[in-house]
Amino acid sequence: MQPTSGRSTSEERTVTTETHDLEESLQPIPDDQRTTKLSGQFWIWAGANIAPINWVLGALGISMGLGLADTLTVLVLGNVIGMAVFGLFVLLGQRTGTTGMLLGRSVFGRRGNYIPSAIQAVVVVGWCAVNTWIVLDLVMALFGELGWVDPTASNVGWKVGVAAAIMAVQVGISMAGYKAIAAFERWTVPPTVVVLVLMSIVAWFYLDIDWSYAGPDGNTLAGTERIVAMSAVMTAIGIGWGLTWLTYAADYSRFVSTTVPRRKLYLVSALGQLIPVVWLGVLGATLATKNGTVDPGKLIVENFGVMAIPVLLLVLHGPIATNVLNVYSFGVTAQALDIKLGRRTLNVLVGILALAASVFFVFQEDAAKTLDAWLVGVVGWVATWGAIMLVHYYVFERRSTRYGHLFDDVGSTRLPDVNWRALTAFAVGIFGTWMFLNGMVPALQGYGSRALGGLDISWLAGGGSAALTYYVLARTSHRQWVTRQQEFRPTSESARPPLPVD
Repeated sequence: MQPTSGRSTSEERTVTTETHDLEESLQPIPDDQRTTKLSGQFWIWAGANIAPINWVLGALGISMGLGLADTLTVLVLGNVIGMAVFGLFVLLGQRTGTTGMLLGRSVFGRRGNYIPSAIQAVVVVGWCAVNTWIVLDLVMALFGELGWVDPTASNVGWKVGVAAAIMAVQVGISMAGYKAIAAFERWTVPPTVVVLVLMSIVAWFYLDIDWSYAGPDGNTLAGTERIVAMSAVMTAIGIGWGLTWLTYAADYSRFVSTTVPRRKLYLVSALGQLIPVVWLGVLGATLATKNGTVDPGKLIVENFGVMAIPVLLLVLHGPIATNVLNVYSFGVTAQALDIKLGRRTLNVLVGILALAASVFFVFQEDAAKTLDAWLVGVVGWVATWGAIMLVHYYVFERRSTRYGHLFDDVGSTRLPDVNWRALTAFAVGIFGTWMFLNGMVPALQGYGSRALGGLDISWLAGGGSAALTYYVLARTSHRQWVTRQQEFRPTSESARPPLPVD
């Protein structure tokens, strides 16, 4: 159990109000307004991943022709690596007290940071739509089991209605802020875990799972084909899945006090992601050995029809638990773009945009191709952005303790306006990612990957080239910038207390 803050009830109410005001104005969260409890962090990340999309992702490797052993190897190993990197970005939120996109101002420049922030805003809308869309066929199939709809019909009206209802709930929760999100995850995730345990027991002990599954009709991929397929799955649902969360990490860990040991925060957050992702991924992969599909309706309803109502509750909870983070992060990302709208207004805006995108996805016929194209596109930009951020904050500014300059207005002498070195590294990384990308869509198949027979090392090529380019271009100029920053630092800006020794 984590230590309590020792505050009285009235003090807690004051802290809640003050923290809410800081969220609205996008100001740094002072240490005395932060929590010392880590349970909220665990349930936030666990809740975001106890969602149908993760068992669909687990089935993706089977649909690409891999055997069960290869799929599970990539799933487990890749996510261990991806979540290890994710933990580093969680620590940045605790260390700085600011959001992920605001951290980029010190890297890309005060206005140069508009570019990655704009990309993140679009990505967040897309994730809201994907997470909602992915469950609609499954909800219709479960409704069919209950006799409410004809599961063989298109049910477009029903799908749009369910999507609108889900979107309204998640926007409402996000509008209430971080504390409401943490409370929602803390109270609703444990019951869904119980349902997930029952599903796992039924699947692994009572269904005819082919644990020795080696591919369609027993045809095991071998040689280059096997390596190529495993690399594609690694990008989509292995290392790539952990990387897709990098831009969100600091948005929520900024509420954790610096008195909390870094090691504990790191482990709690990383495990909160890793456990449900691997668990649901393994469940999806094993179920897919029965029919070789990623279609969520066939994957679940054919196996759990008798549990239609509890599974339906789990399914409806999944996108809400995930998308409350997306909706909230859209608000703080838009504020990083200097959009002068309140966070609540922005929450409503992302709900409308995401609902429109969800309706668009409803008319897409190939779920696997659509999902793969989305995932590899997101991984491409995040791997590049993340690599540059790691070099900046864990190499160039590893000893920094003051971050007030991140909240300065345009024209501040403490921030570069546009850091062309960082943007050059970003462009190099994006190009390197595309060169070695091998998605299902032809436009996402780069020349480098083709030359390697389809091998997908996009996350490594993009991240590695971006990190190296930024380090080479910026190491000298960064020393000069630090010197200027020291000259213009206000004397009233106090240093944060040092992080505790683990």
